[in-house]
Amino acid sequence: MAQDTIFAKIVAGEIPVEILAETERVIAFPDIAPQAPVHILVIPKSTEYENVVELAAGDPETLAEMVSVAKQLAEKHGNGDFRLLFNSGATVGQTVFHVHAHVLAGDLKENSLVGA
Repeated sequence: MAQDTIFAKIVAGEIPVEILAETERVIAFPDIAPQAPVHILVIPKSTEYENVVELAAGDPETLAEMVSVAKQLAEKHGNGDFRLLFNSGATVGQTVFHVHAHVLAGDLKENSLVGA
């Protein structure tokens, strides 16, 4: 079970963000520390899952929706090409334990890895 995180506060409306996309199950907003010309986070509104492995096992439909929203955002904010990154665990750079996808687009040649 995900803890009370900054993302849970964003979902609850306690922390304002620029919402770039929203569905019944997910929201997307710009990363506050972008690692690429386009760097958007897509998160489920549910706070139940800490990482993508838990989400895939418990709610694969929401995971599929996250990927679909990521594609739409890459088309709208880039040329349609994108990298979709999930960190799963502290030792690989996950710092917010509410599952989230990093949508990276633009010229990524100098950005091979991204934390968070």
